[in-house]
Amino acid sequence: MVEARIHELGSIFSMAIYGYAVMSNHLHVVIAVEPDSATKWEKDEVIARWLKLFPARNREQHEAKRAKLADSSTAVETCRKRLVDLSWFMKCLDEHIARRANAEDKVTGRFWEGRFKCQLLADERALAAAMAYVDLNPVRAGIAKNLADSNHTSVQVRANNLRKDATKANDTLKPIAGLTIFQRLPMSNAQYIELVDFTGRQIRKDKRGVIAADEPAALRRLGLDPDHWTSQVKGIGSAYWRMVGSADDLAAKAKAIGQKWLKGVGFARSFATR
Repeated sequence: MVEARIHELGSIFSMAIYGYAVMSNHLHVVIAVEPDSATKWEKDEVIARWLKLFPARNREQHEAKRAKLADSSTAVETCRKRLVDLSWFMKCLDEHIARRANAEDKVTGRFWEGRFKCQLLADERALAAAMAYVDLNPVRAGIAKNLADSNHTSVQVRANNLRKDATKANDTLKPIAGLTIFQRLPMSNAQYIELVDFTGRQIRKDKRGVIAADEPAALRRLGLDPDHWTSQVKGIGSAYWRMVGSADDLAAKAKAIGQKWLKGVGFARSFATR
């Protein structure tokens, strides 16, 4: 149900879903917000997407809602802005899950512990590390031994898709859902799965510190050292906080928001000095 909702929202919002993992008590989603696409939508498309997000109970109400939105340019622009708003994406995801879960348990009240937490990903390396971190959640948690057993993750979906159609192995890696017109990672579908599998072998307790002689091609494309890459992935969940990127990226962001530093700058700087 949660996976289906993520895919559904990806088809409505002006966003690209690069990865997700649905665990027993939390979930992760890797999202690229793409406002440029939404600016090109015609009024009718904005309305159609909004009504898909908040459908009417019947055809009569649907037509009434559509006509009301069509008569107000202000309302249409408000909908357009919300369809590129990460908070609105999470609202539509969290409320849907909460209502369904409470209905199943026949209870009411608060479902989530608190508001969602968000990290800004500064570049393609940060994006790749975040995707691997998210896709490897079941492996790190010890509930899966490999990618095939990593249920409710985007990497399992990617792997299953390649099993169904091996000819797509060398196609450029695209988002798992949502907009697919932007190319943000210089690797193929097969190279990404190889990269995640490689990373998972490094973070398993029985394989700690073991680096294969032939590192994945994706690492070479990203210009990353295997040891640094593994540390970077591990650091997504604890070493960084508001942003993932280089020391310069973190320093610039801190200055932009009026802070002296951001958590993770020392961690990021350590890579540059190794």
